[in-house]
Amino acid sequence: MKPSIVWQTDFGLKWGAVASMRGVCKQVDPELECYDLTHEIPQYNILAGSRELIYVEPFWPKGTIFVSVVDPGVGTSRRACVALLKDGNYVVTPDNGSLTHVAHEVGIREVREIDETVNRYPGTEGISVFHGRDLFAYTAARLASGIIDFEGVGPRYPVEEVVLLPEAYEMAVIKDGVVSGFVSSVSDPFGSIALNVASDAFKEAGFAYGDKVHVVLKNKGETYYDDFVAYEKSFGFVEVGDAILFDSSSNVIELGINQGNFKETFHVCEGSDYGYTLSK
Repeated sequence: MKPSIVWQTDFGLKWGAVASMRGVCKQVDPELECYDLTHEIPQYNILAGSRELIYVEPFWPKGTIFVSVVDPGVGTSRRACVALLKDGNYVVTPDNGSLTHVAHEVGIREVREIDETVNRYPGTEGISVFHGRDLFAYTAARLASGIIDFEGVGPRYPVEEVVLLPEAYEMAVIKDGVVSGFVSSVSDPFGSIALNVASDAFKEAGFAYGDKVHVVLKNKGETYYDDFVAYEKSFGFVEVGDAILFDSSSNVIELGINQGNFKETFHVCEGSDYGYTLSK
């Protein structure tokens, strides 16, 4: 059975970009099965793409080929690559930080730069702005169909040269029972915001389900949220409309509103400008 191809991009589905990528795959091999992870990564947000990839990748069978295209540097000297992960899956992507989370949490066994003289959709040699179609989709399809093996992707280069985003694993400071950090993600479609503190670290700091936690949120030093919030297992433990701290499915602490949208209510963005403290 041929491996599946799983796609994620920041292209959206309001135009034909994703359909053209699928078409390339079907031209290479009509039997290939293509599945969508998401095409709603915030545009140009490489870190968000890296996070979304690790959210899904571990739950697919060995040999799956992921195509991750968030590529603001398309057509420049950044490498186009295929990474073989230590769990046996592949990621076809620009080497621009998109591999950060899988490198940390799964591990990269080997990485190869795509040889454009071999693995480029014929007739697109003069195009530099759509590597998602012309390089990544075409290479993924050739690899999935067995036309090329991993060595056929192109030359190997050191795993140590893979581009990683250091801010992805900058974790909260915990001191004297106070947790201080920043909002690491606002990509939850239900509007919860992820904080850069692991659930286990939060519990080790002395917090437990049922606690009322003093939550202070600041944007560039200006407080925009200051309240006591219940830390619970899930939304049903608080009233509709109430805020809640909970363990996300990615094992970090998130802050949300039961049947509401914390991100939109308080206009929260991700990044170091959006700091927080959690205390009892």
